[in-house]
Amino acid sequence: MLDHLGITVADFERSVAFYNQALAPLSIVVIRQLTAADTGAHAHVGFGHDSKAFFWISDAAQPHGVIHIAFNSPSRSAVAAFYRAALAAGGQDNGPPGPRKHYHADYFGAFVFDPDGNNVEAVCHKPE
Repeated sequence: MLDHLGITVADFERSVAFYNQALAPLSIVVIRQLTAADTGAHAHVGFGHDSKAFFWISDAAQPHGVIHIAFNSPSRSAVAAFYRAALAAGGQDNGPPGPRKHYHADYFGAFVFDPDGNNVEAVCHKPE
């Protein structure tokens, strides 16, 4: 089971704003913020729910690489809401909400690129 995931971003404030808006429909919010003074190196923001941060972004002069992140969604409508919110926050389309039967019969996902080009997905595994 995945406990948490962290990525580095080139423009920290822009990415915090992007994820705040894009993840709100999935009920994923800022749980913890750490400054560079707190860590002695970089600022971090932890997103999650139920007091558990499981997705962290950190400031960096240059991101280390592009990754894929998939967030579990409670419903297909939340997947669509994530997609709309992510595009409104400045994300770029990488696959609109819809079934992805090549993964499995009930897979419903949407994909966007965040400001640093990371492939961000919301997915619901429940039948319609």
